[in-house]
Amino acid sequence: MKNLPHFRRFRSAFWFAAALSALSLPGCAVVAVVDTVASVAVGTVGLAASAVIGTARIAGSAVGATADAVLPGNSK
Repeated sequence: MKNLPHFRRFRSAFWFAAALSALSLPGCAVVAVVDTVASVAVGTVGLAASAVIGTARIAGSAVGATADAVLPGNSK
């Protein structure tokens, strides 16, 4: 029972740390959600860019094949 004053001091520190954690955790959750949304958005933009590049390559190949068929040139 002699250590009871120390326990009270640590109990106050425990509740202070618990309150501080409770206040800081929602901020961490917001950062995590924003990070996830940003990652998904960047991934979506990357996929859209890949689709546009792929479409441009296919269109370029089609235009090149048409030009080769229509225009006279050196046949090797």
